[in-house]
Amino acid sequence: MKAISINDIIKATKGTIINCDNNKIITSITTDSRKIEKGCLFIPIIGQNFDGHDFIEQAFEKGAICCLSSKKDNYSKNIIYVKDTKKALGDIARFYRGLFDVKICAITGSVGKTTTKDIIASVLSQKYKTLKTQGNFNNDIGLPLTIFNINEEHEAVVLEMGMNNFGEISYLTNIAKPDVAVITNVGVSHIENLGSREGILKAKCEIFEGLKSTAILNADDDMLINIKNDPNFIRFNKIWFGTNDSNDFYVDNIIDNGIEGISCTIHNCDKYFDVNMSTPGKHMVLNALAAAAVGTVFGVEAKDIKKGIECFLPTGMRMEISKIPEYEITLINDSYNANPVSTMASIDVLAKSNGLKTAILGDMFELGSFAPTLHYNVGKYAAKNKIDNIICIGELSLNMYKGAMSVKDNGVYYYNNIEEFFKAIEYNMFLKGQTVLIKASHGMAFSRIADRLRGGI
Repeated sequence: MKAISINDIIKATKGTIINCDNNKIITSITTDSRKIEKGCLFIPIIGQNFDGHDFIEQAFEKGAICCLSSKKDNYSKNIIYVKDTKKALGDIARFYRGLFDVKICAITGSVGKTTTKDIIASVLSQKYKTLKTQGNFNNDIGLPLTIFNINEEHEAVVLEMGMNNFGEISYLTNIAKPDVAVITNVGVSHIENLGSREGILKAKCEIFEGLKSTAILNADDDMLINIKNDPNFIRFNKIWFGTNDSNDFYVDNIIDNGIEGISCTIHNCDKYFDVNMSTPGKHMVLNALAAAAVGTVFGVEAKDIKKGIECFLPTGMRMEISKIPEYEITLINDSYNANPVSTMASIDVLAKSNGLKTAILGDMFELGSFAPTLHYNVGKYAAKNKIDNIICIGELSLNMYKGAMSVKDNGVYYYNNIEEFFKAIEYNMFLKGQTVLIKASHGMAFSRIADRLRGGI
C-alpha cells in the first residue's frame, strides 16, 4: 500500500479527529483485528454477529496508528469519528484509487465471473504488473480492501464485483471507476432478492455508472442482448463477444475434450488464433473471449493473449480435477458455489467423461420461490444426460432427487445432510474407475466431501 496521511483519511471520510496527530502516516488498512500491524489504520465494521469496535483497544496494543469509530466512547488514543465505518471504508478506497493512473477492469455476472476474472488477469499479466481480486473479496468490504493493495508497481487491476441486491454494484463501480466493464451473463443467481431476470439485468448494468470507457458484453446471453440499442449506454464503446461471427469477438472450431479441456479458435476482425485450455467446459470459450476482448482493449498482443488464456489456472474448488489413485477415481471438485446454470454446465463436463459417472449435488441458495422448480430441473437434466449415479444432498435437493427420479428410477439417492451421506459411503457406494462431480452452493460446505474422498473412502 502507498503511504497516506491521517489528514488524507479525514478529507476522504469528512471525519472528526479525536486525540490524533493528522500528520501521522498510515502504511496499511484493515478491518480484521487479527491483521493489525505497526502503522495500520483499523476500521471496525459492525456485522450481524460482531462489532469491530470491541477490538479497538486491542488494535492499538498491536500497533495500529489510528482507528475509525462510529461510537463516541472515551478513547485515549488516535480516533477519527465517522457516522458509518463501512461507508468510510468505501470513501477511503475511492480516494486511494484516485492516487493511481492504473488500468482497471471490472467484472460482474451471474455465472463465471471469478473464472473470467482469473483469465483476464492472466492475459493482462503477460504485459502489465497486474493485481486481481483474491478469493471472495468482491463486496462492499472486500473490494475496498483489494484497492488498498494497489501500489506504484501495479499497471493493471482486475476487480470482481458481486451483489445480492440493487445498489450494490452501483456502490462498487463508483469506488473503482473502471476503464473497462465486463458482464459475463444474466442468470438466476440472487433472484430471491431481485425478483426476476429483468431485475438481475438491471442490477448488473449498474456497473456502467462508474465506467469510464468500454463495456464488454456477452451477445449469447438472451438478457444482455436487450441493451444493444439502449440509448442509456450510447456513450460507451461497446464490444460484443459470442459464438456468432457477427460479433466483435467470436469463436469457432470448438473441440470439447471432456475433462481434458477445450480447444477453439478466437476471431477479432481479420485476426484469429487457436487456444487450448486445460480447464473443461464449453462455457470456458466465452470466458476466454471476454479475456481476449479486454486484452485487446488494453493493448496486449494476440500471442500474449493466447499465452495468458492457456496458462490460466482457476481459483480453488472451481473445476479442480484430481485423481484418487487408490480407488482409480477422477474427482471434479466444483464445490465453491453453485446455481442452476453453472451446475448444468458442470453436469455437461461430467457427461463427457469416460466410464461410470457420479454427480454429488447439493442445495443452490438464493433462488427464493423459484428454488423447488429449479432444483427439480437440475435433477431431471442430470438424469437425461445419462449420469449413472445422482446423489442429492440437502433440504432443497429433495426436489432435485424428484426431478432425477422422473427420468430414471435407479442410481438416484437422497440424503438430508452430509453426515447421512458419509454414513452411506461406508457401504462401497463408489466403484473403481468412475468420475465423480461435487457441486453445491458454498454454504453447503461440500469441500468436506472432496476432502473425505481424497482422504480415503
